[in-house]
Amino acid sequence: MEAIRCEKLFKTYGSGANAVHAVKGVDLVVNTGELLLIVGPSGSGKTTLISVIAGILPYEEGVCNVFGKEYRAMDEEEKTRFRKTNIGFVFQSFNLIPMLTATENVAVPLLLNGIESVEAETRAKTLLTELDLSDKLQTSPKELSGGQQQRLAIARGYIHEPRLIVCDEPTAYLDHKTGDMVMEILKKKVLNKDRAIIVVTHDPRIFSYADRILEMEDGQLVEKEKRVPLPQSS
Repeated sequence: MEAIRCEKLFKTYGSGANAVHAVKGVDLVVNTGELLLIVGPSGSGKTTLISVIAGILPYEEGVCNVFGKEYRAMDEEEKTRFRKTNIGFVFQSFNLIPMLTATENVAVPLLLNGIESVEAETRAKTLLTELDLSDKLQTSPKELSGGQQQRLAIARGYIHEPRLIVCDEPTAYLDHKTGDMVMEILKKKVLNKDRAIIVVTHDPRIFSYADRILEMEDGQLVEKEKRVPLPQSS
């Protein structure tokens, strides 16, 4: 099933002589059940592209269709509702809320979707336990290691079971073993036949987890290489 279709997509910052063309005529199709890596140098437009696909940034030209919905056909209220239900974003800097516990951080997307706080925290605790964080449920983010914070960010990104999860450099600050753990979670716990994952990365250590790798250069995408998918856990 087709999850994303971008056609001749353009995103520009500024105007006139100061204009920066971050995304230039991108064509992209991503299917459900696929983990796509987007690689490329800093400033090539990777984060801008996934922010457009996640509905965070507007775009000037082209098509960005996500699960049959075209962002430019929605008003801001419709777009917000669509993102809350369908999109999970795992940020490079985690963006965890320091004054909340691990459980409360993960429960936030459920609360935003109208789930009662008791149920939201119960579901958050269950998910954190699955990610081997059962002893950190009442811990604040600042007391967690980088790998634990990343697992917490992933849990928050998919607790509401979005159909698209977008990750910006999820292994950037992690050692090799912890980075592998994070990618194993994404590939074997999060990805399924109804969900797609896009990962922006500079980290060649995780290339083997991809179903497909695209390279972004100067605002445009080219296919880098295809990967053989890892066996799915039973």
